[in-house]
Amino acid sequence: MGVLRFLNAGESHGPALTAIIEGIPSNLELSSEYINRELARRQQGYGRGGRMKIEKDRVEILSGVRFGKTLGSPITLMVRNRDWENWTDIMAVEGQPVEKKEIKNPRPGHADLTGGIKYGFSDLRNVLERASARETTTRVAVGAVCKRLLEDVGITIGSYVVSIGELSVKELMQEIPLEERFKNAEKSEVRIPVPEEDEKFKKLIDLAKEEGESLGGVFEVFATGVPAGLGSYVQWDRRIDGKIAQAFMSIQAIKGVEIGEGFQLAGKFGSQAHDEIFWGKERGFYRKTNRAGGVEGGMTNGEPVIVRAAMKPIPTLMRKKSLRSVNIETKEPFDAAKERSDVTAVPAAAVVGEAMLAVVIAEALLEKFGNDDWNEIKERIFQYIQHTKEY
Repeated sequence: MGVLRFLNAGESHGPALTAIIEGIPSNLELSSEYINRELARRQQGYGRGGRMKIEKDRVEILSGVRFGKTLGSPITLMVRNRDWENWTDIMAVEGQPVEKKEIKNPRPGHADLTGGIKYGFSDLRNVLERASARETTTRVAVGAVCKRLLEDVGITIGSYVVSIGELSVKELMQEIPLEERFKNAEKSEVRIPVPEEDEKFKKLIDLAKEEGESLGGVFEVFATGVPAGLGSYVQWDRRIDGKIAQAFMSIQAIKGVEIGEGFQLAGKFGSQAHDEIFWGKERGFYRKTNRAGGVEGGMTNGEPVIVRAAMKPIPTLMRKKSLRSVNIETKEPFDAAKERSDVTAVPAAAVVGEAMLAVVIAEALLEKFGNDDWNEIKERIFQYIQHTKEY
């Protein structure tokens, strides 16, 4: 168990989504508006579905904060589902089940069938409601709290989309600094760091929508200002790259994660794959390249942490003839169930990725420096950063 952890709860069409964070130090300045800005970013992006028009997510802080500062006790966050009023009979906590909107036809690529088998459900809505990416709402809220902590010690986290479907800006963005990529992405409807390419991406998304298709893609998340030495090499479960990979793979529809140049390194000679070490009086030790993505030996090495994730197309399709499936009761072939869905959610997934990276880095930071009074902790962090420059 780490010093920082969170649990979330709630169903996609239930009354609310909640999260409890344990381990945030006292005396961290925190406001609901700061969290709400992050929640709004998760709901943006060209190609989102009808749900985003219904839900305007706003957080309620129910515990752990007083007069704008954390207390060191568990923080409870809640985001109400506005659509709940249309689902009160279907998602009722008590009473008798209703047949309306029951799901018997599992979607390929979703948790529907396996979840139904595992938990013994005859209505697959019981699976869909929790497996839904709506759950990431509270992840972004928790990530916002962690971002607020990290920015106090000079750590910045951002993201941008590299590709959607067959379109990519990977080559076009190579000469753009990380934080400028992020600023550019915030101005782009598809969150790419080369906004002048927006129209090409939007046309592809429009075409997919016309065909009743969905699109996946690749996004990158980075953290700058991360000091060397977070994580550890001494045990497998303390390696920060392992924690990052687990955090990103837990995001719905993510099927691949790499740190730095990842899979590309496998095809290079050793002399081409590693980051040479240099030293300067002002900077201390540093690298001129960052193929390792800021992580070596299970620890951060002082360079920007860069994580790349691949998101598969959303499994809910709106085609006249959708993916083939089999009804769980009749065992007859059937077109997979259709729910209100996005054409693509890669831009939103990048924001969720930011949240998860913030959680992992914040946990590693507090593990190393303690998690009682944030004012004391900050002093120790700044002293340690100076030490890394003088080592």
